Amino acid sequence: MTESKSQLLLDHYLKQLKLPTMLREYAAVVSACTQDHCDYVSFLLRLVEREALDREKRAAERRVKSARFPILKTWIPSTSPLSRRSTRSSSES
Repeated sequence: MTESKSQLLLDHYLKQLKLPTMLREYAAVVSACTQDHCDYVSFLLRLVEREALDREKRAAERRVKSARFPILKTWIPSTSPLSRRSTRSSSES
């Protein structure tokens, strides 16, 4: 089987299995493992680890979004000249 056909099939199956991180990251993991002389199990471990971490991150983001927490409003004192005048005039009185 040619490399391009293998790559197309891999892309297709990763999409079908809904593994977006593996689809996006496998080329980078292949090159990193080639440089590090990793065995096949280490390659799979790195790739699956990235998918798992990304899923955990996205799940946490979904939970926070669905919780609909109130927006925290913070007060930052103004540094405009108008606010300084009003503070001075009230403190001088």
